[in-house]
Amino acid sequence: MNLYFTKNDQKATFLPREIADSIPFSSNKLPQIYNEFSVNPDSVEAKIMKQTLEECEKPSNEGEERYCATSLESMVDFSIPNTDKVQTQVHQHSTTRLGKKVKVISTEVNTKESTLVGMYKIEVAKKFPANTAVVCHKLNYAHAVFYCHKTVSTRAYAVSMISADGKKMNAAAVCHTDTSKWNPKHLAFQVLKVKPGAVPICHFLPEDHVAWVPY
Repeated sequence: MNLYFTKNDQKATFLPREIADSIPFSSNKLPQIYNEFSVNPDSVEAKIMKQTLEECEKPSNEGEERYCATSLESMVDFSIPNTDKVQTQVHQHSTTRLGKKVKVISTEVNTKESTLVGMYKIEVAKKFPANTAVVCHKLNYAHAVFYCHKTVSTRAYAVSMISADGKKMNAAAVCHTDTSKWNPKHLAFQVLKVKPGAVPICHFLPEDHVAWVPY
């Protein structure tokens, strides 16, 4: 397959939960947030942060549960709640558990190059048995924020591949088998020239995104 991978230069890290929870995370509190992180309200960074907050405040699509995690602990709670206390916290976000046996998969780009483009031979593609997953996408913000969403009708794969020049890579791939409720203007439909619900939509995850998959 001819594939294209990039490394994200945005290296923001998670804050500890107690600190993240003490800082507003709402577009209604933008002036306070800009002041907290010493961000110029007229800067490009401020515009990007505003876009991230607006993305996190969008309503869920039908059949989807979504949550923006501002700490590693909150990401784990959303994906695999495993205590009574955690269940209570997560139910407030209208979430459900994946189960106790969960594996985290991601794409590992083992190179200093910012972009990898070329032909790759798929050596192994391991399909996970469950048809659901929580996928978390890193967003641009002053600290690490991941947009996580749990969807059904989703197949996840751990893929091993090798490039034409011998570079090995482990990648995470996801296939959405029911896209009938997706926005008809979604980029995937434009690229593939198909309509919602017509065919499964499959893609590799970028390096800084993760998938939580039951097994």
